[in-house]
Parts: sequence; structure tokens; C-alpha cells
Amino acid sequence: MEKLQFTINIQAPTAKVWDIMLGDETYRIWTEAFSIGSHYAGDWNQGSKIQFLGPDETGKIRGMVSRIKENRLHEFISIEHLGFVEDGIEDTSSEAAKNWAGALENYTFKNLGTSTLLTVETETIPEFKGMFETSWPKSLEIIKDMAEQNKY
Repeated sequence: MEKLQFTINIQAPTAKVWDIMLGDETYRIWTEAFSIGSHYAGDWNQGSKIQFLGPDETGKIRGMVSRIKENRLHEFISIEHLGFVEDGIEDTSSEAAKNWAGALENYTFKNLGTSTLLTVETETIPEFKGMFETSWPKSLEIIKDMAEQNKY
């Protein structure tokens, strides 16, 4: 797996950036850079299972099944991907799921006083690298805009 890193400085308090990134309504907005209709099912509590879902080009709901490996309020969250979800069925045992299992996605929120340095680190397999390199910068700009413009 390859590790990718994306960083942005946001002129807003860390708690606000955290809430925008993880809140149900705002998550649906910034993740549109990945796929329109993206959402999650579950919660962000440490140890919780969470599914990251969205419709594919045929309208079928697909995504990832993951668990929250670590959650330090307003500082850090680590997501461990376990496998895939398709039509509500979790797959953690196929070869494709095993290739992805264990990949981490980490969000670090660094309080810089009047701003927040948001860093996303994600481990990926080659077929998702290009999508992440295109979508994460767009998503971070959306989060920045929502936080700085006090839209939420």
C-alpha cells in the first residue's frame, strides 16, 4: 500500500473543523468531491464499526466497512478499513477485501491558535490512488470554505 498525505490550513477553530468534517450533514457535502450521495452509517466513537457508502453509476449502494481505531476529540481520528459493502452485505474475506484490509485513514487536527492545520493521511491500493489525489484536495477546499465562511 502507498501512503498519501494532504494538508490544508483553515482559518477556523479546531472544534469547528472537526464538526464539519465528521458531522452527518456536512460530511455529505464535502464527500461529494468523491461521489455524489456519499454518507456514512455508524458513529465515530473509538472501536465503533462504520460504513462509508454511496451509490455507484448504476445506483447500487457500495462502500467500505471500517472501524474507528482511535478517536482523540478535536485532535486525531484513525479509521481502519476492513473490507467492502455492496447492497448492504459486508465483504471482509474476498481477495479484493483482503488486499484493502488494514489500510488506515488518519485525520489530524492541529490547533495553531487562530487556525487549524488539517492533515489527512490515507493508505491506498494503486487503483484508488488517482481518485484520492484528485478528490482529497477538492474535499479539503470544501471543508475550508464551510469553516471559514461560517456556513455550518
